[in-house]
Amino acid sequence: MKQHYDILIIGGGMVGASLAASLIPAGKRLGLSIAVVEAFPMPDAGSVRYQPSYDARATALAYGSRLIYEQIGIWDQLREHVCPITNIHVSDKGRFGVSRLNARDENVPALGYVVENHWLGRVLMNRLAQDDAGHIDLLCPAEVTAVNYQQERQGRMAVSLTVEGSEHQLTAELVVMADGGRSGLREQLGIGYQQQNYHQHALVTNISPDTTHHNIAYERFTDTGPMALLPLEDLPAGPAAGQADSSHRMGLVWTVPDEQIEELMALNDRAFIERVHERFGYRAGVFVKVGERYSYPLKLSVADEQVRQGLIVLGNAAHALHPIAGQGYNLALRGVVSLAAELIRAREAGINLGDINHLTRFAGQVRQDQQKTIGFSDKTMKLFSNRNPLLALGRSAGLQLLDICPLAKTVFARSAMGLDQPTPDLR
Repeated sequence: MKQHYDILIIGGGMVGASLAASLIPAGKRLGLSIAVVEAFPMPDAGSVRYQPSYDARATALAYGSRLIYEQIGIWDQLREHVCPITNIHVSDKGRFGVSRLNARDENVPALGYVVENHWLGRVLMNRLAQDDAGHIDLLCPAEVTAVNYQQERQGRMAVSLTVEGSEHQLTAELVVMADGGRSGLREQLGIGYQQQNYHQHALVTNISPDTTHHNIAYERFTDTGPMALLPLEDLPAGPAAGQADSSHRMGLVWTVPDEQIEELMALNDRAFIERVHERFGYRAGVFVKVGERYSYPLKLSVADEQVRQGLIVLGNAAHALHPIAGQGYNLALRGVVSLAAELIRAREAGINLGDINHLTRFAGQVRQDQQKTIGFSDKTMKLFSNRNPLLALGRSAGLQLLDICPLAKTVFARSAMGLDQPTPDLR
């Protein structure tokens, strides 16, 4: 552990680790010193053995996120345990509107990919472990208890850190808060946020159809909330799969009103599967097994400030949006590489990494993407949750029009894949 770092990243999850990994190539050239502070023990660095778990939580990566991870240098390893999405099927329950997206029509190998969070975390840790020059220190388990800007210390940030019960005082040019949507430090620093309660819960689980998913992802809008089914990597045959027909897996994200969540969580597996079929139908096959269920309340949350002198708020600590379009992590990852590119430019120009002027420039660069993505998720949720019959007819007609208009479909698909804006150069 050093007494001073150029960049101190609070949070070693997918966002924080991706930022550190994205700075490795240029960091070696520019001599950047980086610390990643994580409250929980991280996966063993260097280990590539991995056994998929039936109940593993997963994240949908847009095709544009693949391009980002290719540039960072982890895609070749990451792809060993990802499931491609080659088709997306969108429908509105009880209405005629249906739209289909196909990777072949968009001239890409896949529209996106589904990856288990544990595997993504392990691959990122392996990438950080390859920093043999010692530019990145992993401080974990450790907790940042206070962050303060101190003008008298040449504009550095003072960081109080607890490691195994011992207090440490560090400094950094720039502190990046990537510690999630429940960031206590954000509140401690007086960073407010705008919040909208959707009065909904997301129910998340893995579920097995009796046949292969054919790499199709489904978005099913219902009168009580949308249902998303994502294809997951099949489990290997044998005891790990539980039974022969449960090796197939799909990730279910079901949005339900607050007043229904307790009932759904309390259902036995058979009754729960029947309820899923009642809302979703049988287009993915007959479901034969369901895993452990999780739920969390849904809110739109956007921090009032994402940059201060010497400080950046990143990822879920900056914005948390509805999962309806599966864009939350992809938005955060685009912010990660935009920040990395800005930090590289600042160091090359000899600018203090915590300088408010260049941090404000970064905030301006990502604001349009944030507003567009958050606005799309919010408006789509409200549009497809509205029970007005005329509005329902209009949205079904819109889905059908999208399905028969190749140009509109391509524009929509490129935006969903994150290909409507360039990927920054991180060299």
